[in-house]
Amino acid sequence: MGAAVQQADRGGRRRRRGQGRTRPMAEINVTPFVDVMLVLLIIFMVAAPLLTVGVPVELPKTAANALPAASEEPLTVTITATGEIQIQTTPTERGELIGKLRAIAAERDTDRVFLRADGSIPYESVMQVMGAMNAGGFSNVGLVTDVGGPALNSDGQ
Repeated sequence: MGAAVQQADRGGRRRRRGQGRTRPMAEINVTPFVDVMLVLLIIFMVAAPLLTVGVPVELPKTAANALPAASEEPLTVTITATGEIQIQTTPTERGELIGKLRAIAAERDTDRVFLRADGSIPYESVMQVMGAMNAGGFSNVGLVTDVGGPALNSDGQ
């Protein structure tokens, strides 16, 4: 058969002819691609809950516990500091609120709704919106607050 011809180089080592050139690599290394995809997945999983409602409101702080999570996306009604009412992120006039809530209630499986109201809004305005939500078919109303507020217990904390 054929014998490989070897030559001695200056250092005394032997090498085969034709091995001095490198051939292009025909394989694709997918490990960096998978690493990047996993990082993006984690970023998406962390950021997705923050994108549910994008209306800036200064919520009052309480010591109440959070409500358990629901199976469908929660409906949120927001009262901004200027008194504007928004369903999710859509501005709604006060006169149209009950009609829109009835239409939404007919399409949903649950009657749970979350009310986000700025802390500077008068109590009367919040109660009027809660009454409209009840008239619109939503009797399970959760008031959204920030955690870390005072707990009204005997310790004063």
